[in-house]
Amino acid sequence: MGSLQRIGIIVLVAVLLSGCQPAANNDDERGGTTTGTVPGSSRLAGLLGGEGEQGFPRAFEPIDFQFPLDHGAHPSYRNEWWYVTGNLDTPEGRRFGFELTLFRFSLAVNPPVADSAWRSRQIYIGHFAITDVAEERFYVSQRYSRGAAGLAGAESAPLRVWLEDWQIEALGSAGEHQMPWRLRARSDEAELVIDLEALKPLVLNGEGGLSQKSAEPGNASYYYSMPRLAASGELTLDGQSYEVDGLAWLDREWSSSALSATQVGWDWFSLQLDDETELMFYQLRNADGSIDRYSSGTFVQRDGVPIKLSVDDVKLSVLDYWSNSRGDRYPIAWSLAIPSLALSVDVRPVIEDQELSTTVRYWEGAVDVSGRRGSEDIDGRGYVELTGYSN
Repeated sequence: MGSLQRIGIIVLVAVLLSGCQPAANNDDERGGTTTGTVPGSSRLAGLLGGEGEQGFPRAFEPIDFQFPLDHGAHPSYRNEWWYVTGNLDTPEGRRFGFELTLFRFSLAVNPPVADSAWRSRQIYIGHFAITDVAEERFYVSQRYSRGAAGLAGAESAPLRVWLEDWQIEALGSAGEHQMPWRLRARSDEAELVIDLEALKPLVLNGEGGLSQKSAEPGNASYYYSMPRLAASGELTLDGQSYEVDGLAWLDREWSSSALSATQVGWDWFSLQLDDETELMFYQLRNADGSIDRYSSGTFVQRDGVPIKLSVDDVKLSVLDYWSNSRGDRYPIAWSLAIPSLALSVDVRPVIEDQELSTTVRYWEGAVDVSGRRGSEDIDGRGYVELTGYSN
């Protein structure tokens, strides 16, 4: 769920590639790269309306997932993404958060006439972000390309998803995970190269991997997560290299649907707790301020067995807010409780300003977790994504 709003980003990029030229560092006919701050929008209801998915398959019922095949692309569906977030430390204890998202959008149901190596119905876009906790700095980079001429694409055997030199690739060839995977991304200020190894089996979210987003049939995605990945490698920031290791989280979704007309945004949480359990929860918000009944989540027990969570299982309240220079106001601290699991924690950002001012403006950043489960203290780390708050 962590990237549902990214459909809207790709729609905008498709328009850009159709003729409009964005501010970019290397803007040419292949695509482009933007770094730093770019004017954005967050009117998701307009971006993610139901128009445009006619002819694409939709997610109506659970499927039999096939791994490692389903780690790769599903080009008949309108959109999908490979979304990795995590928290890393140096041997000396300096902390960094990171995000890399690579996602694909199909512009048409049928493949184009193959009269040019540049012609493609697929658009790829990427977001790369680093949070430097000690310096309270947040680095953001965006790039995009058509899926043609080898510039961007996705393969299953073995896994490789790339956007120019940003990529997620399998280093192994056996088993459902093909692990380890290597993640690589760079911008003018930062470069990250880390290897990912699964510490737990993947989990299917929703009903057997079918994640329903509203009452409309087919308004759903196929959604799985790798909730605990060991991450290790090197981060280079402003010319200084750091050996880093920590934990990461992978989300994978594909669909052809969109938000309903009444939904304006969501708050998405992925939390990794120190008792070796994990929590994913997304709270969908309606235009009237109410919480949509299709909000949902997954709690992963220590043995890897998932527990499906409904909106009634999770009690979420805001503790604090942050406003950017434009006056947009985001919630950035929460009290989160799941009474059935005897879990009660506070979730707070490592720094307040982790807003991505890309084609669509949203807040996404590293967080700390502290509280209790039953009679025991519990801590953790994670990531939060907030959309629909920017005007």
